[in-house]
Amino acid sequence: MDLNAILAGPGVYLDANVFIYALEGYTRYAGALSTLFDRIDRGDLPAVTSELTLAEVLVKPFMNGDLRLVAAYENALQQFGSFKVAPVTREILLRAARIRAEVRTLRLPDAIHVATAQAEGCVTILSNDRRLSIVSEPQVVLLSDHC
Repeated sequence: MDLNAILAGPGVYLDANVFIYALEGYTRYAGALSTLFDRIDRGDLPAVTSELTLAEVLVKPFMNGDLRLVAAYENALQQFGSFKVAPVTREILLRAARIRAEVRTLRLPDAIHVATAQAEGCVTILSNDRRLSIVSEPQVVLLSDHC
């Protein structure tokens, strides 16, 4: 499986589940995500996620009292090199509302992710959430379809 070819372009948006798989050791995706994050670390692939991602990934670790995992997520979801954590701004929220008005089955958090990806110029969203596949731009690539 070659995610390099799938994720070619000026930028990729990483959905919350990508970080969950990477940090919580989902072996099915380990090789692909290792390659992906190596490319991001080297600066070969600009990547973006939303600050919303942090709130999404921390729910279960907080419920479980897993402070080690909380710290790991907080450390991973910081801007560095070619990786950006975009703020949830008024512009993003307005764009998300327009997206939800057009795609009524999309949940608000998903619309915020899509709006952020669009605003940041990402051509691809990497996710494992099939509900996002209803969106035409950016292109949604489901990790499970390639691993």
